[in-house]
Amino acid sequence: MATATSAIRQKLVSARIIASDETTTRTNGVIQWQWVFISDQAVLHKVAPSRARRVAEEVLGDHRPDVWVSDRYAGQQELARAHQVCLAHVLRDVQYAIDSGDTIFAPKIRDHLRWAIRVGRRRHELKDSTLSSYAARADLKLSQLMRPPVAHPAGKVLLKQIKGWKTKFFVFLTNREVPATNNISEREIRPSVVFRKVTNGFRSDGVAQIHAKYRSVTGTARISGQSALAAVRDLVDGTFAVA
Repeated sequence: MATATSAIRQKLVSARIIASDETTTRTNGVIQWQWVFISDQAVLHKVAPSRARRVAEEVLGDHRPDVWVSDRYAGQQELARAHQVCLAHVLRDVQYAIDSGDTIFAPKIRDHLRWAIRVGRRRHELKDSTLSSYAARADLKLSQLMRPPVAHPAGKVLLKQIKGWKTKFFVFLTNREVPATNNISEREIRPSVVFRKVTNGFRSDGVAQIHAKYRSVTGTARISGQSALAAVRDLVDGTFAVA
């Protein structure tokens, strides 16, 4: 498993686009963090005692991807040349502002982000010039929505958040391979969340590391269309290979 995981990491750190997420886990009653890193060819899980950015930096080594996809947690920032924040997370904050009573600013932001996501779903149909035009339009419209004064307190909080992140909203409109949300990472880490809730965690660090390696092997195999059972068989036979 260590050999297979090492090969997976080597494949991961050659990727131009990497998505990541993290969640809490428990090892012998102590809170730790399970990270997941995903490219188009590799999935790497890592259990670490920290949520700090150094965990991702240790995985990457000297590699700097073109784009990083994640939520807005600080530990996952400035790891690539560009960053696409998960618009699903942003829309949750927008909906919170709406639920809190902002009926002017937040609904306009919601509609604009939904429009951009719909454009992203049609990227395969669009010419490069058309997609570039849409990207410019998305940035311009967002800037226009931010200009008028915002009266509602929840809207003011949302405006402050958007000002800090607006340059990371529409990277997916300039790169066809970048997703608008981080759903791929959330789906990959969800089984481990369920595992934690059912078992309450691991009894030793060694078992936690085995779990991370197993999830790395089966997650990577799934990308190439291989079942978890087939991946484990190849692992036992010593024939597991990263595509």
